[in-house]
Amino acid sequence: MTRKYLFLFLFSLVLSASGLASLPVVDRDEARFVQATKQMAESGDYMDIRFQDASRYKKPIGIYWLQSAAVGLSGEGAGAPIWIYRLVSALGIAIAVVATAWTATILFGANAGMAAGLVLAAIFATAFEGRIAKTDAFLLACCVLAQGALAQIYVAARRDQPSAAYLPWLFWIAQGVGILIKGPITPALSLVTILILLAFERDARWLSRLKAGRGLLLAALIVVPWLAIITWKSGGAFWQEAVGKDLVGKVADGQESHGMPPGYYSLTYSLFMWPFSLIALGAGLAALNHVRNDPRLRFCLAWYIPFWILLELVPTKLPHYVLPAYPAVALLVGWLLTLSPEQAVLKRWQTWLYWATAFGLVVVTLGLAAVAVGAPLYLTGAFNPWSIPAAVFALAAGYLAFPRQLQLSLNRVGAAAAAAGAAYAVLIGLIVPSLTPMWLTPRIVAAIQESKPCQNSILASSQYHEPSLIFMAGTNTKLTDTQGAAAHLAMDPACALALVPVADEPALQSALAGSGKTAARLKEIDGTNYSSGDKLALGLYRVANP
Repeated sequence: MTRKYLFLFLFSLVLSASGLASLPVVDRDEARFVQATKQMAESGDYMDIRFQDASRYKKPIGIYWLQSAAVGLSGEGAGAPIWIYRLVSALGIAIAVVATAWTATILFGANAGMAAGLVLAAIFATAFEGRIAKTDAFLLACCVLAQGALAQIYVAARRDQPSAAYLPWLFWIAQGVGILIKGPITPALSLVTILILLAFERDARWLSRLKAGRGLLLAALIVVPWLAIITWKSGGAFWQEAVGKDLVGKVADGQESHGMPPGYYSLTYSLFMWPFSLIALGAGLAALNHVRNDPRLRFCLAWYIPFWILLELVPTKLPHYVLPAYPAVALLVGWLLTLSPEQAVLKRWQTWLYWATAFGLVVVTLGLAAVAVGAPLYLTGAFNPWSIPAAVFALAAGYLAFPRQLQLSLNRVGAAAAAAGAAYAVLIGLIVPSLTPMWLTPRIVAAIQESKPCQNSILASSQYHEPSLIFMAGTNTKLTDTQGAAAHLAMDPACALALVPVADEPALQSALAGSGKTAARLKEIDGTNYSSGDKLALGLYRVANP
């Protein structure tokens, strides 16, 4: 059994490995997280969260501490490369995979555990989040540990069996750490699950096994010390931003242009659960037909469906918000493997929904293959030889994950997971980083390193204000307009650099004329800002003959 968990842990890490170093810093969330962590290493202040001179209180401290630990262990300090920060996310996904397999093994058996772990390790959502240095991968680990412990306590109680003594403590530790990672998400997931079970069963006696009194105290010991420090240090500003603006704002209205109508997560499901979207939906539909007499299925459905509906109702939507629900359907895929074909029969309305999702699986599979081939041609004008293996692996994964009579063997699940992992390795690790027109920041920083007149040259950037530029070009980088860029050059004519759209060069020269100086264009960087969709032609300038 231990070897199975070790295999899944290493399998997940291998699936996340490609792209950790080759994928440039991604705007905007990842860049903001890693820059705030970098500033902790620069300042030595590991209690406050800052992005340049501004506070960054949208999320608690947990992920910054974990990333700081990775940076500290690397020995690189504030100069650590991006892959060091991303190791935390890769580790978070690996823990979630093992925790999912552990839960499925206890509930449904060893083969179910292996299948559930493979499914979670290989879906597109975890493949992406495992390569990005932000909160969601480690939040997933906390959610699965908490829900896995809760599931085992609940099912044991329903069977009048004892549950392991460590389970309530694991549940409350995961709650405390989850709060430090991303606020109320982990407790909300567990609370919604519990409330739905209570509503259907009208029996709360099993909750005594959670040891809520001592458990809440344990969670408070994890969370409260930092909350007290940051409340004092920020003068209450943390609560205003984290709760008043971020949390309430997302619930009340669509924030940061991410407002979407209900149905968004249904439309994106086939992509983010790829290549196991169809078998996972089939497992969920089959579970509905057996849920009356099986508390294990009742728990999985109470985990997934209410949380998904709740997120559909919240105006602010991003694909990764629903990630904590996906392990529940991975568990159901494991359960489905234990059924005979006669037991896995769907009703007529379920069959229609099943085949609609089959269409989604085909579209996403063909779409990924097309992107592997078409994206390099469109963005770089050249064919990438890695496109063919990426497309082949994507097509193979989609084919292998297409269920026969609503069932897949464990071997076929493993083969589909391996093919999907290979597709991600080539697509995310090799093809996407080669799309140089969309990666403006690395090219800007390369131009700075090649052209900077002084070791301590500071850049002022007009119009291009992506946070990745702060992380890669330095914390002292100034985000300004053309007038501010001219003033920056005039203040330090020997060393200062400015990044200004080429179209604004006349305005830059005009602003400098008052100081008797002119600007010399050192480099031109053309490309597309993928965060905004703007095509840009940027010039790197310094003062001519300072």
